Amino acid sequence: MILLSHPTANQNVRQAAQALAEADLLEEFWTCVNWKRDSFLDRFFSGRARKELRRRSFSEDLQPFIRTFPWREMGRLVSEQIGLTPLTQGETGFLSVDAVYRSLDRRVARHLPSSRKIKAIYAYDGGALDTFRAAKNLGMKCIYEHPIAYWRKIQEYQREEAQLHPEWAPTLGALGDSEEKLLRKDAELALADVVIAPSTFAKESLSLAPNFKACVRIIPYGAPPAIDRAIADGGSEKLRVLFVGALSQAKGLGYLLQAAAHLERGIELTLIGKRVSPVIPSQAVLDRHKWIPSLPHDELLAEMSRHDVLVLPSLHEGFGLVIPEAMAQGLVVITTPHTAGPDIITDGANGFIVSIRSAEAIEEKLNYLMTDRKLLSEMKLAAQGKAASLRWETYRQQVVLMARALIQ
Repeated sequence: MILLSHPTANQNVRQAAQALAEADLLEEFWTCVNWKRDSFLDRFFSGRARKELRRRSFSEDLQPFIRTFPWREMGRLVSEQIGLTPLTQGETGFLSVDAVYRSLDRRVARHLPSSRKIKAIYAYDGGALDTFRAAKNLGMKCIYEHPIAYWRKIQEYQREEAQLHPEWAPTLGALGDSEEKLLRKDAELALADVVIAPSTFAKESLSLAPNFKACVRIIPYGAPPAIDRAIADGGSEKLRVLFVGALSQAKGLGYLLQAAAHLERGIELTLIGKRVSPVIPSQAVLDRHKWIPSLPHDELLAEMSRHDVLVLPSLHEGFGLVIPEAMAQGLVVITTPHTAGPDIITDGANGFIVSIRSAEAIEEKLNYLMTDRKLLSEMKLAAQGKAASLRWETYRQQVVLMARALIQ
């Protein structure tokens, strides 16, 4: 039996939990918040706060397994809503994301000695060290999902970017990571019995990790069901371009904005993502385009379906879940080799792979699609067809095969 732990339970975490539960391998699923829709507290909140909290709801199938440690994460969510940002900033803030990860890690580690049925721990980058150390003392196996690129590779790209475009440096958050945090990540890797990476790029980045002996399995993430509607070519309208992610140069946003500035008469650009700096992008840039700071997942998919193209020109991305999500909604995706793009996209057929740091390449591909609406329509259909083969069911099956092989 397996204990799975993750503070915020992203889509891939939920799918892993579901996979283990369906295979009768899940003993406990530790997270921070298990929000109950239509409860008294749910009715107490409204608007954006309720939408944010409802993201932490889980299916009935997972309820018997869920164990929570909610207080610090609830404090973080509330503090962000009411503007108490000093409490949530950096690694040292009492209610920071890093503090939330570490506190759940410590809580699960303390719990393990009382869990006699557990044979393996399934945990994630940045939130596994104390749990893995306790697990090793108890003879348990350690499964480590590493959904991002390795930190040394991330810092390499962000240092280069800060030199090339210093005005964007405030958005490059990895440059502020402490040595203690980075050494914790390496210690987690060193304790793992198996490491799961979601893409070829993510796996290859791990070659830089020292004292690392575990085998690395690539298990790609899936896509939601394709939309059930005809895909229009947009007619004579402007090309509807979408960006989804934190408004950071780590996502290559500056290069997209540069390309968009040259194509403003032919495109409509929508940005979905939170600001990570109060100064860049400037408010004037955000006012020039449609900007949505955050959306619940179902509303995000609906917004995607109103666009033609997703541009994700990331410098580094462990996978990029928005890539298959956008393809399932019938969007052509323009992304870089430093994502799961090369594993998913056939360049020129159902999307485009462009070099990192190339506004010119982004502009060129957008111009193709602006001027050749037949090509746009064909590529949108091809993208949706490809997304139909990227099923979460396949991901779940591979997780179960990996887990059974490890604990038998």
